[in-house]
Amino acid sequence: MLGLVGGLHCLGMCGPLAIALPVTGSSRTSYFVGRLVYNFGRVVTYSLLGIVFGLIGKTFVFAGFQRWLSIALGIAILLAVIVGPRFSARLSASRPIFAAVAKLKAALGGLLKKRSVGSMLMIGFLNGFLPCGLVYVALAGAAVTGSGIGGFVYMACFGVGTIPLMLVASLSGKAIQGAFRFNLQKAIPIALVMLAILFILRGMSLGIKYISPDLSPKAKSPGCCSH
Repeated sequence: MLGLVGGLHCLGMCGPLAIALPVTGSSRTSYFVGRLVYNFGRVVTYSLLGIVFGLIGKTFVFAGFQRWLSIALGIAILLAVIVGPRFSARLSASRPIFAAVAKLKAALGGLLKKRSVGSMLMIGFLNGFLPCGLVYVALAGAAVTGSGIGGFVYMACFGVGTIPLMLVASLSGKAIQGAFRFNLQKAIPIALVMLAILFILRGMSLGIKYISPDLSPKAKSPGCCSH
């Protein structure tokens, strides 16, 4: 659901890149396949990042801090919705981040001049590393899963959820107007607030199945018999 709603955000942030993708092949099928491969490249990057953040979250699980991590991330997302634009502006001005993004964009610029399926895959792969607040939120969710596999699946699902609108954008070109994209992005803060509330409820361990499961040590410890 985060990926599907987040696709609205992707249209505004990465839509121009999707529209500027080179034409691969001479048929409609190759044209479609090229754009599908580009989106697959993004999903690969998100999935790999999910493994890393899932393993990071696992250390908190072992330390018994999973509940507090979930609550902290929920609060952080709420704060990001409130002060996000100002924080992003300061973050973008950071020299190390600016230099890294500049190199990433230069690599993307070179790949955009090529017309092979391999270049489309690499464009999508590198695209996944571009700074994006929505991806950071998704990675927070991957960390809360508390496992590398859980983080992988979470981010893979997130990436797949963003494909429909991004695929439409790459296929339709400039047909999706900027004003339309801007209006769709108004739904993003609502989705983020809902996700933040879910994280906080999960951390509160209220015993509500799927929404706020019991994460206490007693609930996790298996029954055993002492001899």
